[in-house]
Amino acid sequence: MAEARAENVYSEAVLVGPPPVGETELVQPDGCGQAQMEFLGPHTEYDEEEEEKKYYRRMRLGVVKNVVAASLGGMITYSVYLGLLQMQLILHYDETYREVKYSSLGLEDIDKKMLMGINVTPIVGLLYTPVLIRFLGTKWMMFLASGIYALFVSTNYWERYYTLVPSAVAIGVSIVPLWASLGNYITRMAQQFYEFVNYKEEQEEQRRTTKGACHRYIIIFQSVFYVIFHLSLVFAQLPMLLFLNNFLIDYNHTLCNVQSCGATSSGVITGLNKTVLSHLPPSLLLIKVESIMMGAAFLAMIIFLALCGAAYRPTEEIDLRSIGWGNIFQLPFKHLRDYRLRLLCPFFIYSGFEMLFAVTGLMLSYGVCSVGLENLWALVMAYGLSASIFSALPPLLMWLPRWVPLLTGATLHLCILVGLMIWSPKPRNPNLEPGLLALVAAWGLGTALNKTGLSTLLGMLYEDKDRLDFVYTIYHWWQAIAIFVVYLWSGLPMRAKLSILLVTLLVSCLCYLLMERRLVMKVAYRLPRIPRPRHKVKGYRYLEVDDSDESDVDKSEDEMVERDEADRDTSSQGSDVDLREGEVPGGGGARRRRDNTYEQAGGMG
Repeated sequence: MAEARAENVYSEAVLVGPPPVGETELVQPDGCGQAQMEFLGPHTEYDEEEEEKKYYRRMRLGVVKNVVAASLGGMITYSVYLGLLQMQLILHYDETYREVKYSSLGLEDIDKKMLMGINVTPIVGLLYTPVLIRFLGTKWMMFLASGIYALFVSTNYWERYYTLVPSAVAIGVSIVPLWASLGNYITRMAQQFYEFVNYKEEQEEQRRTTKGACHRYIIIFQSVFYVIFHLSLVFAQLPMLLFLNNFLIDYNHTLCNVQSCGATSSGVITGLNKTVLSHLPPSLLLIKVESIMMGAAFLAMIIFLALCGAAYRPTEEIDLRSIGWGNIFQLPFKHLRDYRLRLLCPFFIYSGFEMLFAVTGLMLSYGVCSVGLENLWALVMAYGLSASIFSALPPLLMWLPRWVPLLTGATLHLCILVGLMIWSPKPRNPNLEPGLLALVAAWGLGTALNKTGLSTLLGMLYEDKDRLDFVYTIYHWWQAIAIFVVYLWSGLPMRAKLSILLVTLLVSCLCYLLMERRLVMKVAYRLPRIPRPRHKVKGYRYLEVDDSDESDVDKSEDEMVERDEADRDTSSQGSDVDLREGEVPGGGGARRRRDNTYEQAGGMG
């Protein structure tokens, strides 16, 4: 019976022909088959061009989100760091606070070692920053650095030598990698935004050949970053304004032994009273303030992790990790062979000088010395607001030559420095506060033009390079060297400090004008390339024959033989090949490798 049923099933399944007599045939309505065919075919309402526009619009919005998120993350990180460091130094300076709470610790000595760790460690940043970027990538480097700043906040719950000093050293280690990654990230987002604006195939060739096409977006994005970041100086004053100012003594007491301010002074504030607190802040209140800062530091980490998209495709990050450690280590030094970068180094140094002088010299030796410590928050806020507002100027000045904003800021600082050389305000003179606020606001204008000008200039000069980590590493390394020098000169007379600033500023302007003149004269520059990865990746954007910093030692014998054979085939066929500087037609691969192993001769198109 089972076999009969199975046979009937198969016979029914293969039944072909008209239905038996007495059975009716099921007929589909005419519209059903037509609707099925329409469903399977192309959708009549689908507009490929419109969908493409929507896709690239979303990509552009994603780039804007990345820029704003990176700016907010950096702003919150430095708001917490600067605010906590300022509050910590003021509390530890007070003699009563040290004796009552930490009598046997020697907090003043710990603070000196902590500042030394923050300022000295970045000197060796040029050695390890390329390695960290190679291992972690741009986004994860920003996240890790923000975590180190959060670690510094957490050590203030238990103030001891073995907590404060190591965390300060960790801060110093992370300064150069953080800023190199931030600078590269913002510039990379500008390049991506330009690509997403000009996404059509007919625009691709124009995108590759047009020089300076993405300069507009580099200027705008760097300005947005500094508009947001400079607000960190404003938010850093909230702990002092809302908390610490309630415990400070009047300026008549703290400045009672101060004899001179400004140009005639030495050190920071000579004669400042060792007691600056009227009464000690409760420990529980301190813990609450530090907990709020800790929460803000964690928020910055989350912003970097969750809201900042990747700067590069995964394959590009993997390819960077596949490059040898030796080649990665050498890249910043190879970039210094470019005369453009060498001639900008004095400006990098001045950028570090002026930033720290604004705080330690202008606001303390001139400001606090005249109007008291309780008004420090107003001076710093005026400086931060001015720098933030005027950072929006470069996009409005795009129709001017690129040297105008940078040299305008330098000229403004030059005028202020000359005035400071001859001005010595009287101590304990609160009537000077409006003039001091205007002075620090003018200095903030120069700072804004300096910072945005240098960052955009580097992005414009190296727009053809997809990775600018190593260029920004050199920039912020020289800044770190300058900050260390300012830390060392803290005991010098004020006129000596101002003289160093003036000389550095004049040399910076002369070197920059010389660089622009060479570019106008189309003097060739040496443009290093990222080395080729050790594994074969077809989509690698740097995988051209001669665009590599890879040495012959890193190449296998088979690769060298294949390259020599390819060179002989090319020369025998009589192909027209663009010869770079140092190449000889038909000279073989060995001579070309010898001449162009590490750099490529660049020129202005």
